[in-house]
Amino acid sequence: MPRSNAADPIPLSQPDITEAEIRGVVETLRSGRLSTGPRLEEFERLIALRVGRRHGVGVSSGTAGLHLALLALGVKPDDEVITPALSFVASANCILYVGATPVFIDCDPRTLNMRPREVEKHITDKTKAIVAVEVFGNPAGMSDLAALSTKYEIPLIEDACEGLGGRYLDDPIGRYGRLAVFGFYPNKQITTGEGGMIVTDDDRIADLCRSLRNHGRPTDSTVADEGLGSCLVHERLGYNYRLSELHAALGVAQMRRLDELIEARQRVAAAYTRRLMGNTDLILPTVEPDTFMSWFVYVVRLSDRFTADDRNYIIEGLHRHDVGAADYFPPIPMLPFYRRMFGYKPGDYPVAESVSQRTIALPFFNRLSDREVDLVCQTLELMMTRIAFARS
Repeated sequence: MPRSNAADPIPLSQPDITEAEIRGVVETLRSGRLSTGPRLEEFERLIALRVGRRHGVGVSSGTAGLHLALLALGVKPDDEVITPALSFVASANCILYVGATPVFIDCDPRTLNMRPREVEKHITDKTKAIVAVEVFGNPAGMSDLAALSTKYEIPLIEDACEGLGGRYLDDPIGRYGRLAVFGFYPNKQITTGEGGMIVTDDDRIADLCRSLRNHGRPTDSTVADEGLGSCLVHERLGYNYRLSELHAALGVAQMRRLDELIEARQRVAAAYTRRLMGNTDLILPTVEPDTFMSWFVYVVRLSDRFTADDRNYIIEGLHRHDVGAADYFPPIPMLPFYRRMFGYKPGDYPVAESVSQRTIALPFFNRLSDREVDLVCQTLELMMTRIAFARS
């Protein structure tokens, strides 16, 4: 279904909300139960069922889920955790939250994920976990990382925040590692506004995460085990990372439409690929064989003859023409905070740095029409042509 007014500016992203989602939230408001109730339980069940896990633990964000995952695994100060250099900052920030040290791995230039052989080179006696990200929802290399985790008996946390609904062969994203974490920000495959979900097959870890998200209160099972009956008895240091019933109600309605939402995003991605595949100055997203992509964003890369300044000029030009665009992502070690804290310098992660200087995220959402895709591509190529003309 097209957007209501195709003459409006084209945003970078837009959630797909229907009357079903609105009705679910309104019914929850009228129920009088707004926190930790049946909608959350249903949302947890739907996510766990979709990815074939025993447990789902709803939390306030994907970042909160990653933080709790590390806590549940016992990662502590002076430990090291391996994670990608090219990712959203949360996949590294969560490591700092527990006082551990991130060990960054440069990315594969095709898939943009960590190379398993590079991960193996950086494993030491201090390595206590691996936080592996499916960058832009691409699961390439995840099965090898899971095997590496088993070989070295180091727990793998799958940062699946960008990949709900995707799979490699018969394995859905979210099935790799000891735990996986999903995020539901408004630009994701499904949204709860803000929210996240931890999934695992480990009963103890699931129980611990449920306690940690709720101020360290005992869960039903720990109450039964230890004879604790008050919700004001706190067994451990915990956090207010609960996912509300309102957010969960939105998530339940979105999960019931997940296949429809994924299909719409595949249509938009295919339209971009058809339109841009003949442009030799663009590197389009790489989808490995046997991979089913659940598209999070559509990010193109300029060829090496373009500079970071050229990329920025193109993005500014798209904005001037009312077309949303953004650079995705700067390498985490090159962010000012990480450079100040750890002393990273340009050239430390050459692939991630080169890639990030030329990425452009194009408008991507379910109701983007083919006409709008064509308009975006025309504007992109116009800006690229202007740079070529200025050099001639």
